[in-house]
Amino acid sequence: MRASDHLSISRRALVAGAAAATSATTPGSADAQPAPATSATSNPGASAISKVSFRVNGEVRDLAVDTRTTLLDALREHLQLTGSKKGCDHGQCGACTVMVDGRRIYSCLTLAVMHEGDEVTTIEGLGQPGNLHPMQAAFVKHDGYQCGYCTPGQICASVAMLEEIKAGMPSHATADLTAAPRLTPEEIRERMSGNICRCGAYSNIVDAITEVAGRQA
Repeated sequence: MRASDHLSISRRALVAGAAAATSATTPGSADAQPAPATSATSNPGASAISKVSFRVNGEVRDLAVDTRTTLLDALREHLQLTGSKKGCDHGQCGACTVMVDGRRIYSCLTLAVMHEGDEVTTIEGLGQPGNLHPMQAAFVKHDGYQCGYCTPGQICASVAMLEEIKAGMPSHATADLTAAPRLTPEEIRERMSGNICRCGAYSNIVDAITEVAGRQA
């Protein structure tokens, strides 16, 4: 019993001594207060809303959107222009292709707030059921679609692609960079390679584009 009492007293003395030593090495620790939370961390998930104004299919549209909103989501979710499709959401399939100031882009890879004052054209702005754009009519004629999911992006890309050739912009398939690009099947396939058709209607798409190009020539 005496040995146990001695051991118990020694343990208490050891703990008390350690506590005293700790207090001695951290002066003012009793008065220390936790650091107040900063405003930057008080609500880290808060979104920033920004206004953007652009012309969509000839009409000025004003939006207030989260700064992280893509152009595709602004068109589909805010303006209800659902022709442009969300396929991969990584810029790999081309289903979301629209034209901005006449040039084709993947709308899933760009933010809506980046297009202040721009002219955006979607499939809805190219033509309507009673008044089809020549490219839309050619796709129907040549069966350039099957499920139709990629078709809006295919058509927007086709229209912009023909303008690129008119402007003399070469592609990887252009044999002579000093001459105007020629509209060959190889040129069309190369320039349209960023638009995937899961149904495999590629040959029909080439036929449709070739017909429209022939009319324009």
